[in-house]
Amino acid sequence: MDRSIRVRSRRRTVLATVHRVGAAALGLALGVFGILGLVDRLGFFETTGQPVLGLNSNGLLSIISLVVGAVLIVSGVRGGPTASTVTAVVGVLFLLSGLLNLAVLDSGLNFLAFTISNVFFSLVSGMLLLTLGLYGRVSGGLPADNPYRQARQAKTAPGTRHPGDPAPDPSRDAERTAELDKFAHAEQLVAEGLASQEQERMVERDRRARAQAEHDRAWAHARRDPGVNVDREATT
Repeated sequence: MDRSIRVRSRRRTVLATVHRVGAAALGLALGVFGILGLVDRLGFFETTGQPVLGLNSNGLLSIISLVVGAVLIVSGVRGGPTASTVTAVVGVLFLLSGLLNLAVLDSGLNFLAFTISNVFFSLVSGMLLLTLGLYGRVSGGLPADNPYRQARQAKTAPGTRHPGDPAPDPSRDAERTAELDKFAHAEQLVAEGLASQEQERMVERDRRARAQAEHDRAWAHARRDPGVNVDREATT
């Protein structure tokens, strides 16, 4: 029982860590690039630019790199979901930047002093950032304990309030919140090996109820499929 809870908690932690560390690392790299550009006192709108860490840069690109790097680092500090969203958005912006600057390369509109190396870097970094941000978040085969899948299911689950629905009863909401907090605390203690027998039984009952509900859904789905011959007794 507690092993399955620990595995589920470990998966969530690993996913959040990937997003947070990835965002912070890429943000740090951009920050270093921006700082070196400012230290070299590059012209702000200089279209020819100067080489910095193998890429061309000017004052404007250095400041943009610093700002974007700071945003990525802050998102990594705030948490996995925030880092995931920010990283994906920045990835899209990098891809757009690479394409747009490719169109104005070697022209007077090249305000960021891009060269073909900058374009390749922007496109590759954009794909990396986008992949990192969407990792474990967008897929048809996400596990049932994936936090993003659970969040989407909660929005469409029965009982979810939609516009036009009657206002909820505050007392019932408060009671339900207290129950959920109590269960979450019990689940955490079980994962840490500090739970009482009552808390262990509570978590075990919930695990069995979830397993039975999943079994019932699978059996009902098989019954609806005329190509599947299901024996109810054989599946229980």
